Amino acid sequence: MLSAKTTAPQPKEKTMKLYYVYDGLCGWCYGFSGIMTEFAEKHQEELDFEVIAGGMVTGERIGEIGIAAGYIGEAYKQVEDHTGVKFGEAFLEGTLKEGTALFTSVPSAIALAVFKVQQPDKQIQFAARLLKSTYYDGNAPIDYVAYGKLAAEFGLDADDFVAKMETEEYEQLAEEQFKLANDWGVTGFPTLVLEYQNNLIIMSGGYMPAPQLEQQFIAAKEELGVPK
Repeated sequence: MLSAKTTAPQPKEKTMKLYYVYDGLCGWCYGFSGIMTEFAEKHQEELDFEVIAGGMVTGERIGEIGIAAGYIGEAYKQVEDHTGVKFGEAFLEGTLKEGTALFTSVPSAIALAVFKVQQPDKQIQFAARLLKSTYYDGNAPIDYVAYGKLAAEFGLDADDFVAKMETEEYEQLAEEQFKLANDWGVTGFPTLVLEYQNNLIIMSGGYMPAPQLEQQFIAAKEELGVPK
């Protein structure tokens, strides 16, 4: 008996790209991580995704976390109340209370730059893990060994990952991310930028629940003239 010849369905061509502009020290990004991850999984057939590190704490803003402990000690409660995410005791009673860890966005941006080259399809998940590393696990933002361990969770070689983080190449890639976010006029995190046919619009800014994010996506597509 002859069987009908079948061919595997071809994947739909992606005409849109969503840039997730976040920062590795942004508490609201930490609260938004689950929603962003679910959104990416839901729309992976129609969207390409790229995470851009925004550089929230760079240059003269870099300093010991203790300087901002009073603000963070209040702000994290708002994030928990609005998003349902939990900050870990290791951060609250360890890193924050001890107060001497250097608060800087640069190392996590470098880690993201390394990861994007090696596993671009999982960069949103890695960005979420970077945030959890700081705000739940209590790892210091400058702990390169910790970043290597996170990379190992995704199947990468920890030592090689750290070695790449220490090169000028990836430091430069991180700086380019900061510049791109600045050129787009991003002033807060998280911010989502949608691209279609070389046109860009800011789709949303700040934390928002999943239903509102879906509405913003529909509105952004209409504004860009994306066919239904």
